[in-house]
Amino acid sequence: MQQWSLDDNEHVRRLASEGSRPRLPWSFRLARVQADPRLCASILDNLKADNSLYVRKSVANHLNDITKDHPDWVLDVIESWSLDNPHTAWIARHALRSLIKQGNTRALTIMGAGARAEVKIQHLKVEPAVIRLGERINLSFTLQSMASTSQKLVVDYAIDYVKSAGHSAAKVFKLKTFTLGADERHTVLRRQHIRDMTTRKHYPGQHTVHVLVNGERLASSEFELID
Repeated sequence: MQQWSLDDNEHVRRLASEGSRPRLPWSFRLARVQADPRLCASILDNLKADNSLYVRKSVANHLNDITKDHPDWVLDVIESWSLDNPHTAWIARHALRSLIKQGNTRALTIMGAGARAEVKIQHLKVEPAVIRLGERINLSFTLQSMASTSQKLVVDYAIDYVKSAGHSAAKVFKLKTFTLGADERHTVLRRQHIRDMTTRKHYPGQHTVHVLVNGERLASSEFELID
């Protein structure tokens, strides 16, 4: 696989990364790699600036897999990379997506958004207030800068889904990453269907939607799912 990672063919290079992923979906886990990600470090290093998006997606997913067991190892690796190369920066951004959703300070700092956001959330709406399964919600809000200089913002949202036992569990969704200028405003819109999937079943009840900026919950609203 180390040799494959240097191949001229992008399909072979991708196989080096994808075939050594410790948590490849719909496949068995590679227990030794899951226990010790250093086993595949040279493969990932060979591919960290690959010119093929097809390959870069696999490398980012491979690293994201590792964050589930060894987040600090991944952060150490990415902090050692030069992110001046746009291909490497792309991999880093997507590899850290799970840690960013968790509000990990080191991951946010690598993305330039480690500081607390100086913003105010205005006009937060989740509409309609009551829906049935299969319908969609419309989320909208405005970010008002309270800073005197530009700031990098990582904006996500979380939904506290009602579970079968009646408790709630949060699921974080990506929104956008951008730079907000001093005293600027930026409006964010998102539509989301509320429907059952193979990985998530929905239950009636009050669901809370949170707006997250640089890993911090800044505002919340609700909608009700009925039978």
